Formats: sequence, structure tokens, C-alpha cells
Amino acid sequence: MEEVVGRHLASGGLTLAVAESCTGGLIGHRLTQVPGSSTYLDRVAVCYSDQAKIELLGVPKHLVRRHGAVSPEVAAAMARGIRLRSHAGVGLSVTGIAGPGGGTAQKPVGLVYVGLNAGRSSQASLIREFRFHGDRHSIKLRASQAALDTLRQWLVRHGPRARS
Repeated sequence: MEEVVGRHLASGGLTLAVAESCTGGLIGHRLTQVPGSSTYLDRVAVCYSDQAKIELLGVPKHLVRRHGAVSPEVAAAMARGIRLRSHAGVGLSVTGIAGPGGGTAQKPVGLVYVGLNAGRSSQASLIREFRFHGDRHSIKLRASQAALDTLRQWLVRHGPRARS
């Protein structure tokens, strides 16, 4: 998956910045396993705590307080924040609950949001919700795969046009 994403980014002349929470750097690790990834990967930030999301990505405090760190609103703000701070063409974010604890009836373990922000718009281009089952390790792997596949699908549809 990371090779395919890399080819699409490179062929479209796009750069990527990633903000990770529940995956803890796994997306960045996977992307940098591909030789030549430095041509399209600008940066990866692991913003695990609420404070890191607020300070490093500019996620508004009121969004975290009102919706929680694991929410579509925060995923959107994370993607926008990493893109604007990096000047990359595409911002990708992931936030979720990997478990085994931390889940609630409303936000169970395995709930993950992926955000994508690109182009001139400051609004998130795409937000996706996923619900995974399994242990912490498998949830992190599935979340990283879902984020990369979300990016791949978006690149197939919008890739080169995202620069304009």
C-alpha cells in the first residue's frame, strides 16, 4: 500500500504531512520503508496527547473539549493543522482508541477517524470513520492500513488536480 501511495504522490508532484495519534508513528514508519519517500513525505508528527494536538497542530481547545480527541471534528482539525504547518499539499490524520482500555459505549475500543485535507480549501476534504476489532497491535495495524488506503483512494480520484 505504501508503495502505491508513494507512486501516486510522486507522479502527481504532491507532498504529504501526517499527524498520527493512536497509530503512534506507524504510518510514518510504513511510508519511510519505501526508498525515495523523501521526495514526497514532508513530515510525520505523533501527537498523542490532547495538549500535543492543540500546541503542535493548532487543534482548537473547544473542539477537543466539546467532541473529544477521538472525533471527526478533531481528525479534520489535525489534517488541516499538519498541512498548514508544513505547507505540504496533502495532510493526513488519524485519531482513535487502540485499547485495551479507554473505550466507552459511545466511543468503543477500535473506533478510528481518518482525516484528509488538501488543495486550497482549509476545510477537510474527507473524513472517514472505522470500527476495528482485535487487540491493540491489530487495531493499530488496521488503522494505519485504513489511513493509507483512504489516501490512496483520494489520490486516484483527485491526485494531480489537488495542486490547483
